[in-house]
Amino acid sequence: MSSRGRLVLLRHGETEWSATGRHTGLTDVPLTTAGEDAARAVAPLLARFDVVATLTSPLERARHTAGLAGLAAEPDPDLLEWDYGGWEGLTTPEIRERTGDPAWTVFRDGVVPGATPGESVEEVAARAARVLARAAPLLAGGDVALVAHGHLLRVLAATWLRQEPRLAAHLLLDPAHVGVLDEEHDLPVVRAWNLGAAG
Repeated sequence: MSSRGRLVLLRHGETEWSATGRHTGLTDVPLTTAGEDAARAVAPLLARFDVVATLTSPLERARHTAGLAGLAAEPDPDLLEWDYGGWEGLTTPEIRERTGDPAWTVFRDGVVPGATPGESVEEVAARAARVLARAAPLLAGGDVALVAHGHLLRVLAATWLRQEPRLAAHLLLDPAHVGVLDEEHDLPVVRAWNLGAAG
């Protein structure tokens, strides 16, 4: 194991939109009661880490999750979820019906402009890289927690691994679940992934 700290990724708890599979980018949907309970339940797992700093998405669902999980967090706008543009609020089956593409995925095919312009996966990865650059000096003192959103954290993990951002399609991260990024022999690694409250 590296002598440096680890990155501890926490996805926000369940919302009504996440529970129904709706793409939830910049719309600030609150946690459900189950989402709040799950955020509290993950606190003992997070307490096992030596967290010296926490950054969070400025959206309420992430900030609220951080607080319920016992983390004092500083907002970082680069931890916002993917801007889904015209696909905001829609499920994957709905988008596949609209596009006529039964294999559509956001990671492969991206988004279209809507009320917001939307982002490419490369733009999301660029934001993730900026977060990693800010976290890097903090890791010398211990573990750094990042509280944010499913797709953003998956892209961040791919970026940490120095892989193409589309690898994120293969890194499922459930609400109120944790991923741990580390280094071994100077190589970026996934130490653990999709840990729930039981660890």
